[in-house]
Amino acid sequence: MIFGFNTDVKHADTIYHVQSEAREGELLLQTQVFVRGRCIGKKAVSYAAAAGQGQADQQKEQLLREQHRHVLDAIREGKLDSVLDRQEPETLAAIKQLEVQWLNAESVHSDRNLTMQLRVTEGGSAVPGARLTFRFARPDSAPFYTQAITDSGGAAEIKIEVEESALPDASLMVQASHEGRTATRKFQLRKTE
Repeated sequence: MIFGFNTDVKHADTIYHVQSEAREGELLLQTQVFVRGRCIGKKAVSYAAAAGQGQADQQKEQLLREQHRHVLDAIREGKLDSVLDRQEPETLAAIKQLEVQWLNAESVHSDRNLTMQLRVTEGGSAVPGARLTFRFARPDSAPFYTQAITDSGGAAEIKIEVEESALPDASLMVQASHEGRTATRKFQLRKTE
């Protein structure tokens, strides 16, 4: 099983987060590019033909690694648009994706705790039983990981004990997984005025 690759890369004044993963359910090697938590584009390559020929996980991982590196290089060269997929409605409609919504984005810190309430949906419908894996990262500290499972309404909540002063330099990555489908979101935390 390939979890994927995650890399932050800066070009001009913008930090891009590049996330690549093997989407087993759709037989795709997919790379997504995020800016400030929003997906701005994707690159997806089918490995259905190779899977039929019994291609090993190691080969898929190498192809995914090369695709990830290709997108990183394009960002560094200022040519990201040239490597992203064009939005073809027939292709995109066939790829079902999970959506992760941050329900309490305006109010997450109180009593020395960071509390995030999230909802996982697919096509607008709640996804109960999805596994959410959280990675909380701060400079000069080891990342902290925790997990939660969504309830019957597709909602889940996590609490992390952290000082509010640490939030402006922190980031939180959330991966939702359910029946072979995944979605990953990166959230930048900041202090509200």
